Amino acid sequence: MKRSRIVSTGAYVPETIMSNSDLEKMVDTSDEWITERTGIKERRIASKEQATSDLAYEASKIAIERAGITPEDIDLIIVATISGDMPFPSTACFLQEKLGAVNAAGFDVNATCSGFLYALHISNGMIKSGLHKRILVVGAETLSKITDWEDRTTCVIFGDGAGAVILEPSENDRGVISTHINSDGRLWELINLPGGGSRNPASDETIKNRLHYIKMKGNETFKVAVRTLEDLAVRTLEVNNLNPSQLSLLIPHQANMRIIQATADRLKLPMEKVLVNLQLYGNTSAASIPIALHEAVISDKIKEGDYILLEAFGGGLTWASALIKW
Repeated sequence: MKRSRIVSTGAYVPETIMSNSDLEKMVDTSDEWITERTGIKERRIASKEQATSDLAYEASKIAIERAGITPEDIDLIIVATISGDMPFPSTACFLQEKLGAVNAAGFDVNATCSGFLYALHISNGMIKSGLHKRILVVGAETLSKITDWEDRTTCVIFGDGAGAVILEPSENDRGVISTHINSDGRLWELINLPGGGSRNPASDETIKNRLHYIKMKGNETFKVAVRTLEDLAVRTLEVNNLNPSQLSLLIPHQANMRIIQATADRLKLPMEKVLVNLQLYGNTSAASIPIALHEAVISDKIKEGDYILLEAFGGGLTWASALIKW
């Protein structure tokens, strides 16, 4: 059975930079506290006019150009996001219209920070089955639109951005070796956005109680994330009979430097083999891994034949990984 292969990447982040110093003027926090707790120094913020599909469009254009194809060549678009343009239609449909990808179908995936890897899992299966031949997979977020800028525990974490990849059938042994997705709905309360759905429809009360913003129990989430991601990374390599020393690069979800360091330590990986950019962008949820992957590609940190491990953890709770031979 043929593998699917990432043939190109693209990424886009908004121009506006919000530094930790800027946040010091907004809430009771400090650059030292944010840096020590998270490793984040700044994040990008979308303009008032920019929606998630606009960021997705910019990243997708780059991926399409780098693949040497046209939008008409794409037969499926999957967008991973929790901050779509509207509750419906899907952000993928808005992106399809912007690109002019008239031959594609489109839908969204909501798996929070694990969303891009969930979308990659779906796309990999579709290509291996022969149902689709060229898929645009995008992780895109405008989390600044759903961040409570009065909540010092969450507003320091999130940023906006988009990353995209083009997936096609592989002609050899290069490509996606395996993908793994998991969830535990019993822990949904650790990260959620309670307002706006059928449980708490928009009303004067939900607005007054600030239910339309991200809520997170940081300490509890941190403890679960560290243990889960460590085990996930080890298990993904074991399933594929690979030693950590054979990895060329680990690209983790960019949420927290302490979580990333813990996973690297568990695998006994030097930090030179770990892609870290959260100091520049913060936590961009579903966009973080494809942005980091694109930066690794354009900076020549990945060579043909390299083994790459991608892993993420997010609300749901969800977690996912992908092992790739580049």
